[in-house]
Amino acid sequence: MTARKPSGRRRFKLAGAVAIGTAAALLLSGCTSEASKGWLPSERDMTDRTQYGWDLWINSWIAALAVGVLVWGLILWCIIAYRRRKTDKGYPRQLSYNLPIEIFYTFVPLAMVFVLFYFTDIAQTKILQRSDDPAVVIDVRAKQWSWDFNYVKENTYETGTQAQLDGKTGARDRIPTLYLPVNRTVELQLNARDVIHSFWVPAFLQKMDAIPGKTNYMTFTPQKEGKFDGKCTELCGEYHSEMLFNVEVVSQAQFDQRMQQLRDRGQSGQIGKEYDRNSKLTPNPVSKG
Repeated sequence: MTARKPSGRRRFKLAGAVAIGTAAALLLSGCTSEASKGWLPSERDMTDRTQYGWDLWINSWIAALAVGVLVWGLILWCIIAYRRRKTDKGYPRQLSYNLPIEIFYTFVPLAMVFVLFYFTDIAQTKILQRSDDPAVVIDVRAKQWSWDFNYVKENTYETGTQAQLDGKTGARDRIPTLYLPVNRTVELQLNARDVIHSFWVPAFLQKMDAIPGKTNYMTFTPQKEGKFDGKCTELCGEYHSEMLFNVEVVSQAQFDQRMQQLRDRGQSGQIGKEYDRNSKLTPNPVSKG
């Protein structure tokens, strides 16, 4: 028994459904706050480091499109120039190899990879460069499924608990907020209390893992005030999708005011390793230092 082939009408309906589904997916993906800004979820001078990732991304696309146009042009040229004519008989002449062409399509891709590697290395080196004396040092501790922020020099902290994001209004107020002063160099010390997490603020075009037992460093200078979204981008368990945080870049006066508010709440000191999953230290809510 053979399966009956779909009729032309059924094939048309199926193709239409696929097209509608694809269009809907593209439209919905454009509804996110990141996608609404176009090619990149940021502006070129959001921090002193975003320009490097921005330029690398845009220039890589330009190079890729240039190569694509060249390849598409060559394919069309071959299709037209070497198409089979009505007067042709038998098979076309067969060529076993063409040494100049083989050298060309071996050397050019290698050269492109080395050029891309060169500019990527330059951008990565500048993005990861640390400051000898950052104005603000923040010990960021990722945990299932929230964040703790220790403001080291200010000797204050903010701790987050997992927020049940039920789609109701006010969800943003239930997740922790990281405060950063504008035009001041910030160093984030990324640590994890349990499993591997990843710290990402899309607007800053920087992302880095937080690994248990290892401290990673992220350094930058915010250059524009505003409110931004942050999230964990390493699958870390059941509620990974709800491991969110806010970022507020404010003036120095507003930052100092926020630090004083934390002190007034009794949130002085640092929440350190005592709450790490594998810590052998005696639990102590806050390390006064």
